[in-house]
Amino acid sequence: ARPPPPARPPGARGPAPARRPPARPNAEGAGQPPVVIGHDMRQSSPGLAGSFAAGVRDAGRDVLLIGLAATDELYFASGSLGAPAAMVTASHNPAAYNGFKLCLAGAVALSAATGLDEIRDAAASQRGVGAGSATARGSARTVDLLPSYVDHLLRVAPVRGRRLKVVVDAANGMAGLTAPAVFARLDVGLVPLYFELDGTFPNHEANPLVPENLADLSAAVVAEGADLGLAFDGDADRCFVVDERGEPVSPSVVTSLIAIRELDRHPGARIISNLVTSRAVPELVTAHGGIPVRTPVGHSLIKAEMVRTGAVFGGEHSGHYYFRDFWSADSGMLAALHVMGVLAASEHPTSQVAGALSPYSASGEINLTVPSPTACLLRLESRFAHQHGVELDRLDGLSVTGKDWWFNVRASNTEPLLRLNVEAVNAETMTDVRDSTLALLRSET
Repeated sequence: ARPPPPARPPGARGPAPARRPPARPNAEGAGQPPVVIGHDMRQSSPGLAGSFAAGVRDAGRDVLLIGLAATDELYFASGSLGAPAAMVTASHNPAAYNGFKLCLAGAVALSAATGLDEIRDAAASQRGVGAGSATARGSARTVDLLPSYVDHLLRVAPVRGRRLKVVVDAANGMAGLTAPAVFARLDVGLVPLYFELDGTFPNHEANPLVPENLADLSAAVVAEGADLGLAFDGDADRCFVVDERGEPVSPSVVTSLIAIRELDRHPGARIISNLVTSRAVPELVTAHGGIPVRTPVGHSLIKAEMVRTGAVFGGEHSGHYYFRDFWSADSGMLAALHVMGVLAASEHPTSQVAGALSPYSASGEINLTVPSPTACLLRLESRFAHQHGVELDRLDGLSVTGKDWWFNVRASNTEPLLRLNVEAVNAETMTDVRDSTLALLRSET
């Protein structure tokens, strides 16, 4: 039997803490929580998780193994247990890739500023604690946190109202494990698509940001007469939505939709969106009495800003959504529950609800390969620096704003690419700005 959750003081806010595993005495890690380790369904993930666990134990720290898990389930473990954590996953990347997502205790993002560079340097120089150097080897324990994770999500984002029919594309990723557990507790007609865990991704890549990877979901939504479709990436920390016509709903619209719901519960709260999210987001936040906060792109930056500002919610154009009620971490499943909650409470179809929150025309993200992203941005800035009626800022890359349009060009954090996003008051203006900006960028390569 699971122990009952600890009592909370009257009036307490935020996520309820889970029971913290006891620290192991008489070891190098005495008095410290265990390191939580989870992994996705890729063929190389169990071995990498086992090796990581062995290294942690050799350093004298206990490990808590949660096995197959979505990344947001790992964040739940880290937040509720107050423990550092490591997730073995390559997220949306191809099958041959793999890696680690790391966080500090409380699901705090590990960034270059908070230790990631130190880990890189230690690995490169082979510094650090070697095998067997601890006075006592750490222990290992396996736990199943999936039921507690589901309990928390449904407590934070209940779905009430009309019964929805929903197609879910797990892309053979970790939503194939978490979605059945969540939907079993909902009065929702679930149509599963690619729920079999298979790290070779036999049906399509687990990257819903690529439009062709939504094709099967869109077709299934129309064929089933469903109210909406949900697509998750490989580690299920991102969620994308298609409407009842099979048309994609932009993450900016999803951000606005969730922001309005959160502002109904937390009047006057701060809502975060990154600078390439639609300008409709801060406008709607302001119209509903909230305080918009604009940030650069990047999960560690947004998580830190969530904590610094006390924001209740944050959204990115890439399909990442962050919640104060989830330790300011991102959760694709929690975003999905909020979307279903809004639609279940509405009499209108998804397309109509989404259309009311999408007043502008956007290009979507366009990637360009360039020899030197930094040099290209500097040359582009010089083109607009003295242009009348245009404003420039460099919060993240270069943003150029005109009377009825804006664009942002920024360098990828992981690839030698420039990423362009354009938005305007209508499709004709957006197309003109997009094409002229692309011509300028290509002339600089």
